[in-house]
Amino acid sequence: MVKLLKIVMPMLILTTTACQQEKDDLSAYVAKIKARPASTIAPIPVLKPYEKFEYAAADLHNPFLPVVVDLPDAVVEAQVIVDNGIRPDTNRLREALEEYGLGELSLVGTLEQENMWALIRSPEGVIHRVQVGNYIGRNYGQILTISDAEVAFKETVADGNGGYIHRNNTLSVRE
Repeated sequence: MVKLLKIVMPMLILTTTACQQEKDDLSAYVAKIKARPASTIAPIPVLKPYEKFEYAAADLHNPFLPVVVDLPDAVVEAQVIVDNGIRPDTNRLREALEEYGLGELSLVGTLEQENMWALIRSPEGVIHRVQVGNYIGRNYGQILTISDAEVAFKETVADGNGGYIHRNNTLSVRE
């Protein structure tokens, strides 16, 4: 125990004396900071008093109720829906590229082996090989022609009146 005290005691004395070094540079810095003129603090802004709002639209039309306008029978024309026979084939198996929008697909090239094939990259980076007659895109797009620069296809889209129309579209090589 005495040996331990003989070792620890000098170390304790050294550490306490080391902390008592002169601190002239610290005292000078503190004095320099205190000598600065005090800055002014902006006054607290005056708050406007709360203005009470009274809802006065209780007698107006309720926006959550449908607006019904009675028109004379002469003005109302029956909309005739013409069935043009165009419909998507919903009984066939959907192909892999029909899961993507056209903006997500890119034509990266073509390949000719007996037939002309188009190489189309999906968003995951997978290259799909398609030919005339395959389907592409979410609007039942059936491939009509394949050239070196583009793939032309016919989409079957809703016309807004309960029917469908054909729309031609292309997918070109992006550079």
